[in-house]
Amino acid sequence: MRARLLMLHVLVLTLLVVLATRLWQVQVVRGQEFVTRATETRTRAVIVPAVRGQILDSSGRPLVRNKTALVVSVDRTRLSRMKDAGAKVLGKLSEVLGTPVAQLQQRITPCGPGIGKPCWTGSPYQPVPLDEKVDTREALQILERQEEFPGVTAEIHSVRQYPGGRAGAQMLGYLQPVTEAELEKREGLKAAFSGVDLAGRDGLEYIYDEALRGKAGLRRVQVDRMGKALGVEEQVTPIPGDHLVTSIDSRVQTITEKALAKAMKSAPSADGGAGVVLDARTGRVVALASAPGYDPAIWGGGISARGYQWLLSEKSGKPLVSRAINGQFAPGSTFKVSSVSAMLRAGYPLNGTYGCPGSYAVGGRAFNNFRGIGLGTLTLHTALVKSCDTIFYRAAYEQYLKDGGRSPKKTPKEIFANMARSFGFGSPTGVDLPGESGGRIPDRAWKKNLWNATSAVNCERSRKGYPEVKDRARAEFLKRLALENCTEGFLLRPGDSANFSIGQGDVLVTPMQLARAYMALVSDGKVRSPRIGWAQVRPDGKVVRTIPVPVVGKLPLSEKERLYIKNALSQVAADGTAAGAFAGFPMNKVRVGGKTGTAEVWGKQDTSWFASFAPTKNPQYVVVVMVSQGGMGAQTAAPAVREIYEGIYGIKRPKAAVPGGRLTTRLPRFAPDGTVARG
Repeated sequence: MRARLLMLHVLVLTLLVVLATRLWQVQVVRGQEFVTRATETRTRAVIVPAVRGQILDSSGRPLVRNKTALVVSVDRTRLSRMKDAGAKVLGKLSEVLGTPVAQLQQRITPCGPGIGKPCWTGSPYQPVPLDEKVDTREALQILERQEEFPGVTAEIHSVRQYPGGRAGAQMLGYLQPVTEAELEKREGLKAAFSGVDLAGRDGLEYIYDEALRGKAGLRRVQVDRMGKALGVEEQVTPIPGDHLVTSIDSRVQTITEKALAKAMKSAPSADGGAGVVLDARTGRVVALASAPGYDPAIWGGGISARGYQWLLSEKSGKPLVSRAINGQFAPGSTFKVSSVSAMLRAGYPLNGTYGCPGSYAVGGRAFNNFRGIGLGTLTLHTALVKSCDTIFYRAAYEQYLKDGGRSPKKTPKEIFANMARSFGFGSPTGVDLPGESGGRIPDRAWKKNLWNATSAVNCERSRKGYPEVKDRARAEFLKRLALENCTEGFLLRPGDSANFSIGQGDVLVTPMQLARAYMALVSDGKVRSPRIGWAQVRPDGKVVRTIPVPVVGKLPLSEKERLYIKNALSQVAADGTAAGAFAGFPMNKVRVGGKTGTAEVWGKQDTSWFASFAPTKNPQYVVVVMVSQGGMGAQTAAPAVREIYEGIYGIKRPKAAVPGGRLTTRLPRFAPDGTVARG
């Protein structure tokens, strides 16, 4: 009995020693560790997104602004860790939001092969917004019963609003969740990523994303075991994004959009168009329109599969594509400003006279004037005003022969192609928008590269033909063309040089390139890279930086030569090919100069162009309008340009969009609270 009691005492003492040792370890050795863990379990870190900066026009009017909205979001990672993968939570959420469970499930499913929109394109660690239009009653149902909605939040967020609706949609861009790939690729984004940020996907939203985004804040909230907030333990205030002041004048933008829409309605076959308005003095963009357009609000809250496919479909005209900077079209006679400049550099006299027959033979093939009409003997001035083609055919063919023709010299001068490059054709303008196209200058090197890439296909087609083409004559023509391209497609042909001189054939330009070229010609001869962004401004009104317009080249023309060409263009709207479109326009008040262009396209209607500037004496504006399948330049594009000038100057209207026609040269003034000061 005594032995048993002794063993019991030893056992009890041993247990007490073990307990004391364990208490010492917990309270002394690892005390701070467990205090920290306990603290962590009763606090939650809440990311506070920064308010994204607005995009404003040159007078401070909002092009893109923010509005507050209650947004319901789901932590898909937390749901995935639940036994039923969050099915119960989504079911209850479906009842509150009135949205089918299947649709909610699709929205939080990561996008991938075979998974159509709406799906989740963002990071797996980022809350997925499910509804941006919930009312207070719905939000309270979620917030007051957090135990039933784990992983679900309802918070006030800023969402983008577009006061101008469709106006400038491609230029402004849109927002989408940040992807894992973007975090790795986009410099500076990973370090500043809050986990709930949206990133600019296109347009100005993309180019100036870092400045507009701001810096997210942090709030540590004490919560009870049910997750309900008890109080704020720590708070780091978010830093709002800077505003972007642009050179866009929202009034001129609206006028340009309406004029372009009207022009497309007037041409039954029109399938796209663009309007560009530049400040001729500075190179800043005043308006940039592209048709067809779309409402950028479609991206809010996640775009539907049907809506996304519509934006990309041929039937809708691919409205995501900006025809102003991405559309590449043959420029027609608007390109002659480059060709006449090339003639001057080749030694043709500025004040000489030139025959303009109805037809001119190039390499044994007749190339006709418009409708085969001869205009007699002309100066270069009149050749531009009346848009003679044969003068340019002859000059281009003569230079082609001087370069060696089909057997080119070792270093051909290629004066026409090189002059076009001096005007900025053949490469992007560098405008502050993503994805700009470079156009095409089809010189000898381009022909060789094209042949290397296509000769195998052409040679095969020259043998097999085109059995799928039902029109026999068309099929036979294509077969002969394939044989020609197979055997000598690497050669620049005589006809290629003739077509090039009048902006036809393989030469392609964008409306922005053409506007930039005319701006250089009618101003100071300097080729600039246009800019839409004007200044980055803090929410308190302090200017962070102004955005300069870089000079990237200079026209190889003397001031006398530029003035000669400009004076010729100054007669086109009054007494040239655009006289009909401008009949009755008060040229004594605002004289408009420019050049019409009608570019032929195989199997389609002509592309309609008008490139212009005004007032001709001291140009303030360069306006270019292009309508794909719009017909003649004087028929569709020129009337649209006229309408834009009428809006700017208040002609036949109660009020001018730009009083006196003079664009502002000063940034808008901001009040201390960040609002635009009026008056």
